[in-house]
Parts: sequence; C-alpha cells; structure tokens
Amino acid sequence: MRRTLAAMILCGGGLFTVSTMQFAAAGTIPTPIPLLADLHQPAGEAPHVWLLTKPLPQPDGLRPCCAFGYNLQAKLFGVPVPWYQLDNVVAADDTGRHHFNTGILHTLATLTGINPEHNGLVYTRRGGFIDLAHLRDSADTTLWLFSQIWPHLGEARTLKLGDELGERVIRLFPFTPPASATSRYRLTVYLAAHLAFELAAWHEVAQWYGFESVPGFSEGVSAFSPEDLYSNLLGTRVAIDLLNAGAGSSLSNYQRAMSGMIPQALAQLLAESPPATRFHFDMVDSRWWNSRCRLPDKFLLRYRNYDVGAQRFPARPWEAVIPLKLSLPDMYEGTALSRFGRLEILRGRAMARLPSPPLHYLFSDFPTLAKYARTSDLNKLAGLKDRCD
Repeated sequence: MRRTLAAMILCGGGLFTVSTMQFAAAGTIPTPIPLLADLHQPAGEAPHVWLLTKPLPQPDGLRPCCAFGYNLQAKLFGVPVPWYQLDNVVAADDTGRHHFNTGILHTLATLTGINPEHNGLVYTRRGGFIDLAHLRDSADTTLWLFSQIWPHLGEARTLKLGDELGERVIRLFPFTPPASATSRYRLTVYLAAHLAFELAAWHEVAQWYGFESVPGFSEGVSAFSPEDLYSNLLGTRVAIDLLNAGAGSSLSNYQRAMSGMIPQALAQLLAESPPATRFHFDMVDSRWWNSRCRLPDKFLLRYRNYDVGAQRFPARPWEAVIPLKLSLPDMYEGTALSRFGRLEILRGRAMARLPSPPLHYLFSDFPTLAKYARTSDLNKLAGLKDRCD
C-alpha cells in the first residue's frame, strides 16, 4: 500500500525529503530502542513522519492477566484444585521479550510456561502494583489502531472488534486532516492511544457485568482491580513514545522496542524486587485482597478502583514517595479527540447483567456503569466479613 506525502524522514543519520512514503516491509533495518520520556510530563509529539508497518490484524484476545495477590489457589466447580498455585510476581529487570499478541498461541505458550514474555505483577513505589499483561495489551492495541487509522485518516470508517457483552465498534468520523504530514502523524498517534484506553476501560466494565472470555469461568474477581487501568494507561504512554521515535516501522522493531522500554517504565516508577512485591501484597492482605480465598471467588479482591478516567493517580498502599500521575491527551490542536473517532458499545447477543442501551454506550457512560458497580460491591462486602463468596 502506498501513500503520497511530503514528509521528512530520518535515515542514516540525516534528514531527507521524500514525496512518496511506502509502508515498511517486515525486513526494515532494526531501529535503536527508544528512550522513554519522563512520564511526569504530558505525552510528547513525533518530530516528523516515520516509516510505518503495514496495517496489522487486530490483536486476538487479551493476554491472561493476573488476579490481585500471589501464591493464589483455585477451585473448579466449587472444588479446590490441589497442587495448583499461581505466583503472579515477576522481576522488573527480567520482563522477557515482547510479542505482538497472536491470540491462542500466545495463551497456550503462557499456560505451558514457554512464553518468552514474563508477565505478572511488579510493585513500584511511585505507581503501586503494575500488571504487565495489561500494559502490553494496551500498547499492542495502540499500535494496531495506529496502523488501521493512519492510511485512512479523515475517512469515515468502522472497525468492528467483536463482542464484550455489547458489540464493540470503533467509529471514525470524516474530517479534513491537517495539511502538515507531521501533524497528521501526531494526531493519529494520539487518537490511537485515546481509543486503546477506551477499549481497556470498557473491558473492566464488561468483566463486572458478566463478560467471560472462557464461558463458565467468571472474571468478576478481576473487574476494576486497582492496578488494571493504571497499567493500561502506562502501556499507551509507552506506545506513544515508541511511535514518536519511529519504532513502529515493523513488528520486529516494535517488539524489540517494547522489550527495552518496559524495564525503563518500571525503573521510572521505582520498581522493587519480587520479595518486596510479595511483602507489599502481605501488607494489604485482608484489606485489598483475601489470601484465604480461591480463584475465581469474586471477593478474593476486596478493594477496587472504579475510576475509568485517563488522568490517573495510582492506587497504592502508603508510600513516602510522591505518586506518579499518568495522563493521555484528549485534545489535538484545540479539538477533542472524540470528534475524530470514538468507541461505541452496541447491543450484543448475550449481555449478561448489562442493561441493553437504547442505541449504544459511549465512554461518557462508563462512569455511571462503574458507579453502580461500586455501590453494589460495597453493599455485598458489608455483609461478607471474611467470607469468600
């Protein structure tokens, strides 16, 4: 696929003006691993247009993520599963090699222990607990959306993503793109990250209202887990820096960049060792989680964060250091990103406990759905005490 642009492209240490830019083939020359910008600061902007990967297929499902806690045990149809124990904790300096999510093969590799990605939870002093699966999923979604939006920026398009209780649709609106190629690139980066976070926020809502990736296995224990959306937001911020630095030229460059930038992000957040992560889990046992419960008991998780916004402080136990607030752009050159595209949740085939919308749910409706979830959970927790229902 070709796209005619007057663009400035970095090549071999110099800047060259080109009139035609073609999506890079899979054999693109490896790019250096970018340095992650200061996460304290607003998301940066690309200095110019970069060569890009061809349009990618949608990531096939989400990575198996981690229920809050460690050394977790499970039950099946109410019967404890003997000898099963899920540690969940990983080392911040050994997060493995990132791979763009390929769905079932990725999941099988995880379950059999041969996945080169090392996913799990890491405690950070400035960002609380970080779930690496959530971080990676949102980065992959950002890259996928960028690859789909960029060739057609300004055109009316609909991307259908499949059901999560409701049918998920990305609606891209017609508009006149900016005249500058660099401005178009920057807008696409921001819009892709914005929509990727909306998808992550919907997943938390859907889990609470009854969505099940595997039919019959409740995901209620993971809904609104305190580390989830902060981890997703961190993933989109990493992806913005990656695309701004030109590391989206091929899947191999993207995967190399992610493998190097995840440890950088964790270092900025002051990540601690696996023993320290387990210590912090112990400090919030019975308050944030109940180590005596078994998966998939919903109230193994005792504390949830029902905020679905893209300007976030982390949920942390008490810490002496200042927390790191993360944010995403919601405007580009004075125009709300929602004017260019948005996530819509249409009526689905099986909506479980989710009320069917008159037309669709939008991101602006998510706080109301989350507020109802919070009220319901607090009422049930008041009667539970130490039970694991």
